[in-house]
Parts: sequence; C-alpha cells; structure tokens
Amino acid sequence: MKSMKEFTEEVGETSFVTVRGGGTRWNLGGPLMEGAIEVTAPIGVVNFKPEEMIVRVGAGTKLSTLQKELTELKQEVALEGFSNSTVGGSLAVGSSSHRRARIGAASDVLLQADCVGADGKQFVAGGPTVKNVTGYDICKLLVSSLGTLALMGLVTLRTRPKPEMGVWFKGKVLFEEIVRSCYRPASVLSDGSETFVLIEGYAQDVEKESASLEKLGMRVMESAPIIPPVVKGPVKDDWNEGLLDLQIGAFHSYDPQSEMPLADGVKKLSDRIKNNFDPTGRLNPGRSPYRN
Repeated sequence: MKSMKEFTEEVGETSFVTVRGGGTRWNLGGPLMEGAIEVTAPIGVVNFKPEEMIVRVGAGTKLSTLQKELTELKQEVALEGFSNSTVGGSLAVGSSSHRRARIGAASDVLLQADCVGADGKQFVAGGPTVKNVTGYDICKLLVSSLGTLALMGLVTLRTRPKPEMGVWFKGKVLFEEIVRSCYRPASVLSDGSETFVLIEGYAQDVEKESASLEKLGMRVMESAPIIPPVVKGPVKDDWNEGLLDLQIGAFHSYDPQSEMPLADGVKKLSDRIKNNFDPTGRLNPGRSPYRN
C-alpha cells in the first residue's frame, strides 16, 4: 500500500493537482483545469475493528471491495457508488445510499481523514472514535467538497450492522399508507406512476411488514429497481428521467441537472472556507460542489 508520505510527495506544494479515483463521476462539479497533475490515493484496507464498528482504509480503495469484505463481518458502510467508485470518490461527491432514511447519510460515515492540504502538508481531521468533541467538524466539510478543500489519503469510517434480508415491493400506493403500514422502511421511491418500497431487517420483521404491504396491493419485485445516483439540483417535472425519494426529497437521475441556486450568504461562507483551506485554488482547480 502507498504510504501517506508517498502520497504527500506526489501532491507536492505548488502544482495544480487532483486525485483520480474510479472516474465514475469525473465531470461532476465542472471541467477540471487543464494541466492539473493527477495522483492516486492509497489503496487497501488497513484494519477492521468490527467490535467498535469502524474500519480504516485507503481512500483509493474500490467501494465494492470494501463492502464485500465488510459483508463477511455482517457490516456495511452507508456509501453508494458505481462498480468502479472508490471510497474517497464516494465521500468527495457525498454519495449517500438510497437507503439513507434508514442507515444515514454519507456525511455521517467519515470519522477521521488523514489528508494533504493545499500547502502540501499532512493533517488529520476528526478522530477514530465517536464521541462529543468541541471545535469544527472538518470531516463533514470534506464530504461533498469534491476534493476542493483537502485531498484524502487514509480514512476511518463508521460501519453499521448489515440487515439479515431485504425485499423490494412496487405498486400504486400512497406514501402515507406505506408509512402507516411499515416501521422505518429502508427506501421509498417513486417514478411518478408507481411507488417502490424496500423493507429490510430481521427475517421475522420483514415477513410481518411484507404482509402489511401485500394487503395494500403492493407486489414483490424479482429484482431491485435500477436506481441512478443522487442528483444535486432542482427536480424536473418529467419524472421519466429518474426516481424521487419520498422520505428525504432527494432525486435520483442520470440526466444532469441545472446549476443549484445559491443564496448570497451561502456563497460568501463557501468562498471564505475555500479561501482558508486553499487560497491559491490548486486543489481540483475548476471544480465546484455547487455546479453539476
């Protein structure tokens, strides 16, 4: 595995630089400035602590590889991505799962990040345990920042128990009826015509809630619906282009959305944070978390 020292040397101190992961959402946030040096983050699992429900891993590790190894321990991390997505890339784009209402958001996954800043020096954000601390939660700033504040090398992630089983249903049923019949469904999505519901947990609980949904007229699906990644932007009127998460209001679509409207106060705060972390704009130059 590449060491943090080697990663830091590759990043350097002056050149425009970007970390290349799986490239599955490489154009998110706008085009990268020409001439930026591409580097790769460390790859591999450093260690598991299943009893503490944390894992330490190189940010360049494929998310699918990590999830597969965690499955053997009956655990998972609440991140989502394509087949070649990396852990660091999924964190950088803030890739929450469509099961977010049950397992939490991507911003809750990152506990600690060993990073290289714009000055070319290493620093550590967060800590390896879940506890109450004072000060700024830099880890939450790093998630969804598209690597514009710091470049993550090694990360410590919070894991969760993996459900014993899960079943997808679909039907023309109102969201309110589903909520009355189920205790915290893992996912409730709609394409504007039909509703898709994922029930998961212990087998006995799933069977009980499945019976309730069948009474409403919903039917079991042979396979899960195809769910595009979450799109950051206003939902379009044409629902054929994606799926709306009825629990949290997120929209899943392969179709690029328009640039997010940004309040003046938010823009000023964002610019101030960026200037503090990267005053010369050398990290992922050209990218913006508010541009699709």
